[in-house]
Amino acid sequence: MRLDQIVVDCVDPAGLVRFWAGLLGGRPVEREHGWAHVVPPGWPRISFQPVPEPKAVKNRLHLDIGVDDITAATERAVGLGARPLGAVQTDEQGSFQVLLDPAGNEFCFVKAA
Repeated sequence: MRLDQIVVDCVDPAGLVRFWAGLLGGRPVEREHGWAHVVPPGWPRISFQPVPEPKAVKNRLHLDIGVDDITAATERAVGLGARPLGAVQTDEQGSFQVLLDPAGNEFCFVKAA
């Protein structure tokens, strides 16, 4: 078994794929039927599936993205359209910053202790 792709339901696949491609790298691809995807270097494909309703509740799954500098990564993500959710948190595992992508999906920048 292997992870083939991560699929995100969203109202605006073309817009969201540009955010994630800008953040992680790779070329945004718009597909038939409103779908879009990106294959960031070192990642599986991330696909964006059109749905009619916006996100309304907390994610049940989110991405943790390892970074060397949480502050710099957060500033870059905000410049692309993300919003930080609260402050940087630190525990025995390291530090993390929760953010929301332009569609309101949670993701984290993490730095191990």
